[in-house]
Amino acid sequence: MIDKSLLVRVFGHTATLLHHDTLVIDRWLWLKKKLPITKDKETLIDIGCGSGAFTIGSAKRGYKSLGLSWDERNTNVAEERSVICNAHNVKYETCDIRKLEDRSDLHEKSNVAICVEVIEHIIDDQKLFREIVKCIKPGGRLLLTTPYYDGNPIVNDSLGPFDQVEEDGSHVRKGYTKGMLLELCNDSNLILEEVSYCSGFFSQKITGFLRFLEDNIDPMLAWIIVLPLRIIPLIFDKPISKIFNWPGYSICMEAYKPKQQ
Repeated sequence: MIDKSLLVRVFGHTATLLHHDTLVIDRWLWLKKKLPITKDKETLIDIGCGSGAFTIGSAKRGYKSLGLSWDERNTNVAEERSVICNAHNVKYETCDIRKLEDRSDLHEKSNVAICVEVIEHIIDDQKLFREIVKCIKPGGRLLLTTPYYDGNPIVNDSLGPFDQVEEDGSHVRKGYTKGMLLELCNDSNLILEEVSYCSGFFSQKITGFLRFLEDNIDPMLAWIIVLPLRIIPLIFDKPISKIFNWPGYSICMEAYKPKQQ
């Protein structure tokens, strides 16, 4: 089996974006546009950072970054990859973000908070949203992506049923619309500045193909088969999605925390 950390040693941060489905790259390309390179000691918190791909990417762009993950193994992997990628201004903590209210030490510490494909896993999304906003400095921003409610399912279990009682790592809701995100922003006194969408036709179809192969053959072999196809969405996703009016998989939101509440 290929050592994925070996790929990070060879290809750097880019390799961290290739370890999962093709949708990960799309999310990073959106985030990257919203995270201009900085030398101003800006701080960033990554809520639900997984194995650190976006935390590392943010740190490489100059942000002093903190990644929070509930999984200690993910935290260890993220720390290892940060060292390999020479991302020195980054650290990680194992933290259950459902209990973020216990972390008053994080209040108003970050210029930017990012939360990528997380809130759809949390039953009390309103509470999580409020706690994330508390971590942002006045005048700071929240960058968030989550599945688009009106999008097309990649796999059948994207249609539900969704468990609203127990959080086991699966989705607890189908996704969000612009109105649903606006409601969360209003509840937390955030100003919704921009909504867009990412991961179009080819990203979704290739990811669906990858997941089919993972379920029916060896996951590593599936990854190798799909690897050459990853260039296709980067070139053709936008025009084809526009022609066929194909909705994005994720809805992407940028919101602003007013300096005066």
